[in-house]
Amino acid sequence: MRRILLKLSGEALAGERGTGFDEETVRKVALQVKELVDDGIQVGIVIGGGNFWRGRSSENIDRTKADQIGMLATVMNCIYVSEIFRSVGMMTNILTPFECGSFTKLFSKDRANKYFAKNMVVFFAGGTGHPYFSTDTGVVLRAIEVDADVILLAKSIDGVYDDDPLKNPAARKFDEISIDDVIARNLQVVDMTASILARDNRMPMWVFGLNEENGIVNTVKGNFSGTKVTV
Repeated sequence: MRRILLKLSGEALAGERGTGFDEETVRKVALQVKELVDDGIQVGIVIGGGNFWRGRSSENIDRTKADQIGMLATVMNCIYVSEIFRSVGMMTNILTPFECGSFTKLFSKDRANKYFAKNMVVFFAGGTGHPYFSTDTGVVLRAIEVDADVILLAKSIDGVYDDDPLKNPAARKFDEISIDDVIARNLQVVDMTASILARDNRMPMWVFGLNEENGIVNTVKGNFSGTKVTV
């Protein structure tokens, strides 16, 4: 692989705390990404904001404002995780689709490519910059824009199942499934908007468990035990 886009859930980075950050969890992710970067792989990262805010669960706030709070949650996550990455010896930069003063840089494909060429890990914060779009849509959009080879979805569950494995012990895990089947079965690997965007632009997604030992490195280097969503 030449360039990957890694999607991390905010909840996963919170560890057992459920909210905020678990520094040891983030550090383990950082050390894995460093191994990839040291091998010459270009890494972009999108992080969800669920460890701070899930706007869709609020019934008392206007949806647009709720989503804006969620976008800012992803910016906070990227600033924190970026600093942990720097502490283990990587160079990083954060791009957002809206101005954040001196906290981040404004996204453009050219700027992202410049940072990748300098061997930086590029964080794409702030989602798409618009309400009614999730970070799922944001990660697929950015992957397409920067010509990533694949999206790696690091989740709390180790792949794609035909039912919720937390509720149904008989749920069957797929080793490989097409994006058309994901959409037809409404499996919610990513949300429907993101699924259709991935299908129409032929962007593959690999789903695996973030809590697996060395899961990110193993996924990239061929020892993959999750689910490949093909296009």
